[in-house]
Amino acid sequence: MNITDVAKRGLVLLGCGKMGSAMLQGWLADGLPASSVWVQDPYPSDWVQGSGVHVNADLPTAPAIVLIAVKPQMMADALPVLAAMGNGETLFVSVAAGVSIATYEDILGAQTPIVRAMPNTPAAVGKGITAIVGNGPAGTAGLDASEGLLKAVGQVVRLDNEGQMDAVTGLSGSGPAYVFHMIECMAAAGEAQGLSPELSMALAKATVAGAGALAEAADETPEQLRVNVTSPNGTTQAGLEVLMDTSDGLPPLMIKTVGAAAERSRELGND
Repeated sequence: MNITDVAKRGLVLLGCGKMGSAMLQGWLADGLPASSVWVQDPYPSDWVQGSGVHVNADLPTAPAIVLIAVKPQMMADALPVLAAMGNGETLFVSVAAGVSIATYEDILGAQTPIVRAMPNTPAAVGKGITAIVGNGPAGTAGLDASEGLLKAVGQVVRLDNEGQMDAVTGLSGSGPAYVFHMIECMAAAGEAQGLSPELSMALAKATVAGAGALAEAADETPEQLRVNVTSPNGTTQAGLEVLMDTSDGLPPLMIKTVGAAAERSRELGND
């Protein structure tokens, strides 16, 4: 399935909040005609309404792709409307956290091609990373089509099995919030050392953004990059001795943090 096929048969976007809008913007920028997109959303933004896509209009009977971007709590009301498209050639791609492939198969039919995806919020600036996994009917072709769509907002990785999705949710799905909080904490620490709030926040934001960009672009591992900037008995080493403490530093804290988020993802999937 390529963009020509999607343009011909149509793409339905169920839910168009921040994540849905980011993806839609990427698709349109990549050349998908606005006339080939149908958005279903009770509160479409001004941007969506002015983008040229069909908004809350009658849907095509067999679109190429239905992308589900509604909150899990809204799934029971939203999906039955699309049930008639199940067990056919329409590929369903879900970015809803905690909703299993089996849940979709129960509603849409066991022969429905389904790909489950977990993006993260940096998708809004084209810097996201999305993990995908599909069912049998989706096959390699469904994963290829999903990857092609989701690359519009960043990197895409494929999982070995759906059981890994909870860990992905805890790490990269929830991870941006951890980094945002780290920025808050770094800025507060700078204030405690006498910097103004504005200067401290500017330094914290730029430091995290720059370090992330360097880690992504460099050939060295993050471990090696850390070693590169750590002079023996210097200031960085003094700070790292606190941060890297194996009993109450960052390593055990991150294990607990990601573990708590992953466990909550499992609980949501069993609700």
